[in-house]
Amino acid sequence: MKSISNFHTHTELCHHAKGQPVDYVNQAMLEGCTALGFSDHCPYPEDFFDYWPEIRMTTKEASEYSEWIEEAKEAAAFPVYQGYECEWEESYTGWYDELKANFGADYLVLGSHWVADGSSHIYIPDVESPSLLNKYIDQTIEGMRSGHFAFLAHPDLFMAGYKEWDDQSKACSQAILDAASDLDLPIEINGLGITRTPNYTKRGMRYPYPFVEFWEMASLTNVRVICNSDAHNPQDVIMNAWKARDFASRFGIEPLELPDFCTD
Repeated sequence: MKSISNFHTHTELCHHAKGQPVDYVNQAMLEGCTALGFSDHCPYPEDFFDYWPEIRMTTKEASEYSEWIEEAKEAAAFPVYQGYECEWEESYTGWYDELKANFGADYLVLGSHWVADGSSHIYIPDVESPSLLNKYIDQTIEGMRSGHFAFLAHPDLFMAGYKEWDDQSKACSQAILDAASDLDLPIEINGLGITRTPNYTKRGMRYPYPFVEFWEMASLTNVRVICNSDAHNPQDVIMNAWKARDFASRFGIEPLELPDFCTD
């Protein structure tokens, strides 16, 4: 059995996934896992204007999350890490330090799902406007440059809404790749996107993410790549990670086995 790791795993605390950490660990042990990271959507302070409150744990539930992961570590035959998937919000940069200092995080993932538009936030797979897309890219790169995050999840998520590979999407992709290269920050091939309903584009059917042309471009750079499952169900914890690895192999991409925080 080939070995594999995965550092993007959710739990029932996000209210759109199933199972507790030990359920994912038990499944991963059956499938040759060598290291597993949990990165459920992070809590925010109670006074935070939360643009996705229904899909994340509260600060009170974070202690339960930590307890569950400690129990999973005892059951696991491989290292298990506690992390959080976070949106980027500059005014709460100190909160990301808090997640590591006081909420048990071994690592944080930048999962950029939203773009600020005045007082509202718009889900990026719903965005087709070039101006909002540019704003999203700037916002994401700002988060990448913050130094808080171990890797950028689904860097091509914006293609789920924009869909077409044109000068606009090429420029946005290049900006993400340039930032990742300059910062030596890994970017993720996300296995969950491979299971999503494909989009029809002028170039044919495409996964909403990972988007083929984005990764063709990435394969020509020195950007480091991590392949993850983005598991929301125990049965997907390793299966989706293999889907991401298989996708990477199409472009000659050699993914990381372990992110830096595992080896520092």
